[in-house]
Amino acid sequence: MVVVSVGAAGLGGIKVLMMSETTRFFVRRNKRSRAMSQKDHLPSTQYHNKKFDLPEIEEFAYRGANKLIQSRTSEMDSTVTSVESEVASSRPSGESPANWEIVLEGIRKMRCSADAPVDTMGCEKAGDTLPPKERRFAVLVSSLLSSQTKDQVTHGAIQRLLQNDLLTADAINNADEEVIKKLIYPVGFYTRKAFNLKKIANICLMKYGGDIPNSIEQLLSLPGIGPKMAHLVMNVGWNNVQGICVDTHVHRICNRLGWVSRLGTKQKTLTPEETREALQRWLPKEEWVPINPLLVGFGQTICTPLRPRCGDCSISELCPSAFKETKNSSPSSKS
Repeated sequence: MVVVSVGAAGLGGIKVLMMSETTRFFVRRNKRSRAMSQKDHLPSTQYHNKKFDLPEIEEFAYRGANKLIQSRTSEMDSTVTSVESEVASSRPSGESPANWEIVLEGIRKMRCSADAPVDTMGCEKAGDTLPPKERRFAVLVSSLLSSQTKDQVTHGAIQRLLQNDLLTADAINNADEEVIKKLIYPVGFYTRKAFNLKKIANICLMKYGGDIPNSIEQLLSLPGIGPKMAHLVMNVGWNNVQGICVDTHVHRICNRLGWVSRLGTKQKTLTPEETREALQRWLPKEEWVPINPLLVGFGQTICTPLRPRCGDCSISELCPSAFKETKNSSPSSKS
């Protein structure tokens, strides 16, 4: 046997011991190599958070096509190297979950009363009495204001802008930013949103004749506009379905129902954008538009973020998360 020992400096320090005809190689790794290896195998979420921090007012804001691709590649690479992620998904990619049609029909029946805020004050209701061009801009403004803000608050801000004739690109471009702040308060991050509204209005005037962009890519280039907003505006403003509009309600409920998972794993999706991609792999396209108001209203009334009302839900027997969060949120379990 021939034993070859290779030092960290490379092949220059080879020591050969002639023992038999078999040859074995032993490679000694230095500390720096080990450190680099550990860095390469950081958990995907840890590595992702360091390089791709999300903006403060849009929980899944668009960071550019290249960064999204890099982010997904990084996540997939680190996922493949981790032991936990070697398990295949519970169902093949693109295969619909069991009983999803029954569950969806059950949610429709629970939502037939249309008693959720989204039914009367959702972004798609903004400027519904205005001409098409003005309405598209109103929907874009409403979508921007809706981030991390309840529908009731967003609706009130839109009504105040409308009453003050400040719901067109030209009017907002000429208005004082302090006036816009006062009118949209108390929407979340109203100061930043007022600043972005001024920039958006100017872009729409300079590049689109006072109208709004008519493509996902152009909408995403506007300040403060993320994928959820862009898809909603395309659906409502241009009647062009490019994807599912996924907000925090849709994101939460789809994960509770077990409808989505991270690609190649059984893990829950971490962001609404991941949920959108996972949902679009199997949900029929005719459901892409109605799924948003349906699940948003369901999330506002029954499948709430905290203490979901599983006892009032008619499809709880088909939900893998039924009663789990209700029990965990009870006062007795906390004590």
